[in-house]
Amino acid sequence: MKRKTNEEQSKAANGQPDTKKRALSTEEAVARFRDGLFDPAEQQKYTKEYAESAPYKHGVICPLIEPSLLRSVRDEIQAHLDFTEKETDIYKIFQSGDLANLDGLDDASLSRLPSILKLRDAMYSARFREYLSSVTNSGKLSGRKTDMAINVYNEGCHLLCHDDVIGSRRVSYILYLMDPDTPWQAEWGGALRLYPTTTKKDANGEDVKIPSPDYSLSIPPAFDQLSFFTVQPGESFHDVEEVYHHKEGDDKSKKRVRMAISGWFHIPQKGEDGYEEGLEEKLAERSSLAQLQGRGDIYDLPQSKPIVCEANPEPAADNGKGKGKMPEEPSETAFTESDLNFLIQYISPSYLTPDIADEMSDTFANESSLSLDQFLSEKYSARVKTYIEEQEKKALPESSDEIQLKTGWTVSRPPHKQRYMFQQHPTATQDPENPIQELLNVVFPSAPFRKWLALITGAEQITSYDLLARRFRRGQDYTLASGYDGEDPRLELTLCLTPTPGWEKEGQHEEEEGSDDEAEKPKAKKETSGGSEGREEPAIGGYEIYMAGDDEDEGDAAIYRSAGADEDDGILFSTAAGWNRLSIVLRDSGTLKFVKYVSAAAKGDRWDITGEMGVEFGEDEDEDEDDVEDDEVMEEVDEDEE
Repeated sequence: MKRKTNEEQSKAANGQPDTKKRALSTEEAVARFRDGLFDPAEQQKYTKEYAESAPYKHGVICPLIEPSLLRSVRDEIQAHLDFTEKETDIYKIFQSGDLANLDGLDDASLSRLPSILKLRDAMYSARFREYLSSVTNSGKLSGRKTDMAINVYNEGCHLLCHDDVIGSRRVSYILYLMDPDTPWQAEWGGALRLYPTTTKKDANGEDVKIPSPDYSLSIPPAFDQLSFFTVQPGESFHDVEEVYHHKEGDDKSKKRVRMAISGWFHIPQKGEDGYEEGLEEKLAERSSLAQLQGRGDIYDLPQSKPIVCEANPEPAADNGKGKGKMPEEPSETAFTESDLNFLIQYISPSYLTPDIADEMSDTFANESSLSLDQFLSEKYSARVKTYIEEQEKKALPESSDEIQLKTGWTVSRPPHKQRYMFQQHPTATQDPENPIQELLNVVFPSAPFRKWLALITGAEQITSYDLLARRFRRGQDYTLASGYDGEDPRLELTLCLTPTPGWEKEGQHEEEEGSDDEAEKPKAKKETSGGSEGREEPAIGGYEIYMAGDDEDEGDAAIYRSAGADEDDGILFSTAAGWNRLSIVLRDSGTLKFVKYVSAAAKGDRWDITGEMGVEFGEDEDEDEDDVEDDEVMEEVDEDEE
């Protein structure tokens, strides 16, 4: 139901029961907030704090609401509102419907929610909108367009970095509703974290703000605390820290449920004081989605650095141990004995035999993807595993700059697209004792590996490659859904090298429909829905997903949905983090991909080597002749399997 103009609201409010949306008088609105909030001295204090705040302008008011009212709101939520678990690449939460739509419920349902209605009407009252507009100096705020929902963060829930810039939003807010009798502990997580930006020049010499991969301010939640900020394109970057699972020895009787009402105040709508014709359309052009393809891309790390393959590649340099030598003679596309001798040092012999190669080729032709377990040879994989386990015993520096200085790894950016540690071929530090760098710099770029890859995928040749070694730190790292817009398909591979146990199994993660912009109606019920309680092992993320792009969902392309057996969930290929598993996917234009945030509950970090390979598929005129020659060479591996 849309609000009426202020004059019409005043008339409609006369005699209207409390359960309906209504305009409040100044006295009614003030009574629903805590004593003294609207005193001039208090308002001046918050205005000054807001103007001087960093890394961008924001405010915190605690307490905000009259205490008995907010306790009643919390009781009604627990008793009567239903929550839906929603998970995308960017968040995992339990969410109610849009509280602005409460008036669409029947009178019986509304009668059970009087305190929630009072709170909503007070938050969007003319008196509080004037107050917040004055404190933030943001301009007038709409009383007609209300936008609020209840979000519950149980253990493992999170919201990754974004700037809230969608449509007509002007001020973002969070009002916390945790248990008032059990103070929230900062070590439980759930904080609002703000990210600083640095001003750079784009390709046209214009200023563009680049967010740091590290947050600079953490604001822990507290009952009856309001956190708020003006929505600023390319600047108001923030996230919600994961609510951490209990550790061994913690008091599990203290439930970690971060409940909050969050939403936005919008610019004035047509017919309201302060309305500007065309402003909403102008703001829409600066949405977060547009920024994902924006002017600051030249400062993204890593940058794409494809290396074009030579027709007759030169032999590779010795890595200092006699291993890693490339064939001495330039090679074409056919396999040679020296190719095989090189590969067998690294790859499990079974993947180099003709019958398995034929099976892989047939599977890839039918499915455009492969998942190969125990890909590296037993001897070499043991070396990799030992190295990674040793690295995970070492404490990492906290800041991205220190990580690069002390470890040689770089932290990717910007955080509203991705965050992980990486090394990139061919710029990675050369360390002959590091088996990951040997895979990155010697094995995957080699002509023998490229020929093997072409053989099992049916490609005529691999034309280019771009390779990364990545480390996704638990409690920190992820990639958000990104598209591929190339004209031709490309091969993408990921060798997952995660030695720790307990990673989420494929199919365990479910896709939920919905977004923070959806206008859902909350359903009345007897008790709050359960969440993740009762689960033996927490879901820890780290899985990689390929999804079909959805043109109709351009404003929220990151969503993956729950689907029944007869429904299409949009997922094309997924693989859980694990040990020594190679996935190969032929990726078409428009396909989305992401690596889910790695929970702090994981027993270790997610490690992998990933690559993007340019590829050509020919007419296969000489396919039979080439296959016979390759089979003859690859049959020799049977003699070396011992």
